[in-house]
Amino acid sequence: MTIHLADAAATEDFGRRLAAHIRPGDVVTLTGTLGAGKTSLARGLLAALGLPGEAPSPSFAIVQPYAPPETHIPILHVDLYRLDGPEQLDELGLDEALWDSALVVEWPDRAGPDAWPQALGLTLEMDDDGGRILTARVPSGWEARWPI
Repeated sequence: MTIHLADAAATEDFGRRLAAHIRPGDVVTLTGTLGAGKTSLARGLLAALGLPGEAPSPSFAIVQPYAPPETHIPILHVDLYRLDGPEQLDELGLDEALWDSALVVEWPDRAGPDAWPQALGLTLEMDDDGGRILTARVPSGWEARWPI
């Protein structure tokens, strides 16, 4: 499924709408080039989950955790850009976090092709008029919640 997002505000708005459907145990992967809108989408989602202020990019921390009362549900915003390979993923403890948290993962390709097969996979690409094209890979666990 493909959705056109006209600008950065529309990308954040999509993240806000997505927040109404995410729950602990979910993984949402965000793929796209630098500047494609991955962090904007995540910021919209986190804002709708109650995060006051703007969420920082987790580029340097790699994992930025949020939990009640800061957000309605526990959520980890993850940026794997700086990982050298999938073998470093175990050190982050993300699989254990899925017991009670949702994951929003930027640069999921760094985790290897077998990571999170049941994730809602969102790919963002820039279009010629400054908007974004969002393509969704919707797994069976998300079918009842999709489209957003």
